[in-house]
Amino acid sequence: MSAAGMRCLLFVPGNRPERFGKALASGADAVVIDLEDAVPPAERAAARAAVMDYLARPRPAGVALGVRLSALSTADGLRDLLALADSGARPDFAMLAKVGDASELRIAAGLTHASIALLALVETPAGLARVEEIAGAGPRLAGLMFGGGDFAAEARAEFHWEPLLYARQRLAAAAAAAGIDAIDVPFLDVADAAGLEAETRRVLSLGYTCKAAIHPAQVAPIQSCFTAEPALLARARAVVAAAANHGEGAFSFEGRMIDRPVLLAMQRIVALAERQAAHS
Repeated sequence: MSAAGMRCLLFVPGNRPERFGKALASGADAVVIDLEDAVPPAERAAARAAVMDYLARPRPAGVALGVRLSALSTADGLRDLLALADSGARPDFAMLAKVGDASELRIAAGLTHASIALLALVETPAGLARVEEIAGAGPRLAGLMFGGGDFAAEARAEFHWEPLLYARQRLAAAAAAAGIDAIDVPFLDVADAAGLEAETRRVLSLGYTCKAAIHPAQVAPIQSCFTAEPALLARARAVVAAAANHGEGAFSFEGRMIDRPVLLAMQRIVALAERQAAHS
């Protein structure tokens, strides 16, 4: 499965290999094995070796598997990237932490196999200031992820909805302009199912295509939010089909005016459903 079309990206710590298989069996569209924040510094060398070994093994179909590398501005990040390059492993994607500019993605693209998609984690004010440049880094870039926790700390902001709304909107707009996925930060309160659903629907309304998760219990609620209801999908397909029989400009469909913004929204619903079906 490719990194495109995912609705939920489940994180699993790189120093807990006994959890890798469980994460892949969670039903998540994508799993990312974390070599950065989830792994204590003293355990990173051992985790790096174990993760590269695991990534080189056969894996189940129907789920994208990737690895989060530490920031390339750190020694651990350089070691992670070189280990991936030297291992011969070909995960579906590699996520780069704390991307500050597009040059980091070009370096990663130059050192890894062409089949590995790249995801850029934007989690600093400096990265957000260059997010449009980052989003246009090249064809290997499949998506941007908003790292809200680190961003809030560096921006001297609270990790709540209102203080982070501008950053979320700017990242989503940059991803949409580049035609790539926008992935939201995990919801940290695993016990708050209602809060998870509410936040997921909020980021969906901003243009996000995926939300990260930190626990398997979060996978199904997130993916449900990003899956169009059957009635909505059927209407969207009907509108798109009707548009094909009309020329430029607005037209009437079942008594309602369909103009370009409405048509674009319907086309997006259909496109996302087709992507999900293709990768399921």
